[in-house]
Amino acid sequence: MKKANLIVALVLCSFGLGLSPGAVAQAPAYPTKPIRMLVGFAPGGAADYVARAMGDALGKTMGQPIVVENRAGAGSSIAAEAAAKSAPDGYTVLIASPSSISVNPALNPKLGYTARDLTPVTKVSSSPLVIAANPALGINSVQDLIARAKAAPGTLNYATSGNGSAPHLGAALFLQLTGVQMTHIPFRGGGPAIQSVIAGDTQLTFGTPPSVLPMVQAGRLRGLAVSTRERTALVPGIAGMAEAGLPEYSIEFWYGLFVPAGTPPAIVKKIFDAATVAMQQPSVRAALAREGTDVSLSQSPEQFAAFLNDDAKFWVKLVKDAGVKLE
Repeated sequence: MKKANLIVALVLCSFGLGLSPGAVAQAPAYPTKPIRMLVGFAPGGAADYVARAMGDALGKTMGQPIVVENRAGAGSSIAAEAAAKSAPDGYTVLIASPSSISVNPALNPKLGYTARDLTPVTKVSSSPLVIAANPALGINSVQDLIARAKAAPGTLNYATSGNGSAPHLGAALFLQLTGVQMTHIPFRGGGPAIQSVIAGDTQLTFGTPPSVLPMVQAGRLRGLAVSTRERTALVPGIAGMAEAGLPEYSIEFWYGLFVPAGTPPAIVKKIFDAATVAMQQPSVRAALAREGTDVSLSQSPEQFAAFLNDDAKFWVKLVKDAGVKLE
């Protein structure tokens, strides 16, 4: 009996110690290690630029470094799938555009993820596209482009950052509205696409401002128009579509942050709050403005989710109306 009593006493003592305030294990506060930010395009494009422009400020706000990781390919679906299949612990964040959230699932129902596998955090930026051509082409305006394309259907090649990307859909809308035929040449990011136009391997691009503007300013590309109806201070010196003679054309694209579905709401909120602070830093705003990109923040993760629901209708309709297919 004495032995039995001793065992009971030891069990009770251990249980008591387990509940004592000094012995209760406290869950470490998030985050305690670097956070990786997946980018679905090659370095040098808009997604990569936005990620790196905000990364330092976001890391300082979060208290841990942001490690940008490029996972280019499949119109940004590779990065989106990798994010969707990552642990929902807040240490993997995806920066994504409509291509991986709305367009690619509409183009390919056999993808290894759906939009439901990703939890929206916040929109961070918005931008127009820029139509630009190799100067040697001798095309100086949108009307020149339309005339050349109609005179020789299918002979002009346009480069984009990938099949199903915002630049690809911007071009698809242009073809739909003008009735011209041009050949799409997709690349693994905006940077490689722009280099192909500069080299003369392709003739023009529907590109993102960070990829296009430096080359336009250096005289290596000729800017024909921005994709918004009116001119924008984000892209000075380049006509809007109304001025270019195509007032019915207007399109913009955005980037936002997402985490794997199942990420705890408290972590989603912490990333949202940190992104809001980081994106409002004057240095971040100035860096993005220099590249034709505006800061555009959601009011909450819930508001961003509601925005995505409506926004997807526009992109999916465009995919169907323009007859965009996987290539």
